[in-house]
Amino acid sequence: MVRLADIPEPERSVIADLDCPAYQTEYSRKSEPAKKQHVAIVSTAGLINRGERPLLARDTGYRQIASEASDADILCSHVSTNFDRTGFQQDINVMLPRDRLNEFAATGKIGKAADVHYAFMGATHPDALIPKAQELAGSMLALGVNTVVLAPV
Repeated sequence: MVRLADIPEPERSVIADLDCPAYQTEYSRKSEPAKKQHVAIVSTAGLINRGERPLLARDTGYRQIASEASDADILCSHVSTNFDRTGFQQDINVMLPRDRLNEFAATGKIGKAADVHYAFMGATHPDALIPKAQELAGSMLALGVNTVVLAPV
């Protein structure tokens, strides 16, 4: 990730002056004990499966990433001169920590890793994502997912 000081003007001033929205934290229910957690990952790295249409800036949709998808078939469609993909290219877990989650499930630290994880495009205003995020939350609950790891990028 580029430091703000390294971004040339006038882009630096535009970014520095952006409003950061405030959100009220709400808990919809009491969390399950770790051994009963069925956990999915939600990333904002614009991840897609090879062959899918890329997620573009301001895209409000999301993609499903199967837990058994090979690392080579998961691509990052987040495009920006200020976005460094080096970590992702070396270890996909930087943006989609599936291996760590599977390790937790295998050792009993959590109940189960989800069969499907999800990716949004981070270059989208958070308010625009609310309808799809609510849709996705309902879908995950229907699949028994009761815990989400947010992997913001």
